[in-house]
Amino acid sequence: MDYTAIIKTVAPWIGTALGGPLGGLAVDAITSALGLSSKTTDAVKAAISGATPEQMLALKQADLDFQVKMQALGFDHVEKLEQLATDNTRDARAMQVVVRSRVPAILSILITFGFFGILVGMMMGKLATTENQALLIMLGALGAAWGAVVNYYFGSSAGSARKDELAAGAPAATKGL
Repeated sequence: MDYTAIIKTVAPWIGTALGGPLGGLAVDAITSALGLSSKTTDAVKAAISGATPEQMLALKQADLDFQVKMQALGFDHVEKLEQLATDNTRDARAMQVVVRSRVPAILSILITFGFFGILVGMMMGKLATTENQALLIMLGALGAAWGAVVNYYFGSSAGSARKDELAAGAPAATKGL
């Protein structure tokens, strides 16, 4: 199971914010709840995969605190956080239609080459990962940026994930009624 699905199950507010423009706040809430010194998504992935029941309970409590903060900011329901991520991407695309800047395309190409360049270098043994925290941090940042590039050009999977959640909870269709 994907670590984000686990987080969304235990902490729906934090899990929803994790994939949008408030992702930094969500990572901060998770790392604080789990007592992690490194505030990266890689650290969160590792911690979630080996989390104890006490840590999951702390994450649930952090979600309740996060919910209170988000409601104070005007997000009544978790769906409003999902909408924020969708609106953010839509607004960026709309701006690009009007402005027609080359900057997003150039940045996208640089991020893609940087991300896959580091991966290939690591797989070929040209870039040593042992005792090289800076390289791993850069890879994590480029991985997150590449995810944003894919989201920008191909759309968000948040709507698809929500559709799957709703379909899973719907009663089964009976054949031949």
